[in-house]
Amino acid sequence: MPFPAPRGLWVAERVALIDYGAGNLHSVWNALKAAGAANVDVTADPQAIRTADRIVLPGVGAFAAAMNALSDIPGMIEALNETVVEHGRPFLGVCVGMQLMAETGEEHGSTPGLGWCRGRVRAIAPREDLKVPHMGWNDVRPTGLHPLIASGEAYFLHGFAYEGSDVLAETDHGGPVAAAIGRDNMAGVQFHPEKSQRYGLALLERFLEWRP
Repeated sequence: MPFPAPRGLWVAERVALIDYGAGNLHSVWNALKAAGAANVDVTADPQAIRTADRIVLPGVGAFAAAMNALSDIPGMIEALNETVVEHGRPFLGVCVGMQLMAETGEEHGSTPGLGWCRGRVRAIAPREDLKVPHMGWNDVRPTGLHPLIASGEAYFLHGFAYEGSDVLAETDHGGPVAAAIGRDNMAGVQFHPEKSQRYGLALLERFLEWRP
């Protein structure tokens, strides 16, 4: 049985933070650095994705606009599928970056996503007693054991939510809402770890140490 990697070994690894115009790019960069990542490469270069040790996909705004922007980078989708799905590099999607892991998003029609998780992203149904978008601090409740996801409180800001399988954690907003999804070497969180203070920083620290 192999020995676990010594804590802190990951500081020399290169984290690729994908630059496709996401509004939270720089705040995620700052959070990764605060979590201990020594080498965070903000990049739109598919070859840099292929050679990275870990990959982070940020995102805010609409599913369709984000997916179109990602697809407009020549070779990016192919590089992501090759590096994450085929070669198993650790991947973290943040907010809309998590939603893009789904098969489809239903904002302004149906838009295909990366298709890594079996589900779709749909609008949170408005109600008189329910504010949409879902905004502010809320509980994160794991649906099972996972090395990245812990119970706690995180900061959410979204009007659309993932529905499907591969749910790693839920929150409550008029009923259960997916707070994290993933499988194998890939995970995504609907909340913003870069805005979630100590809880978010601890999540990023676990991601940097994660060896799926």
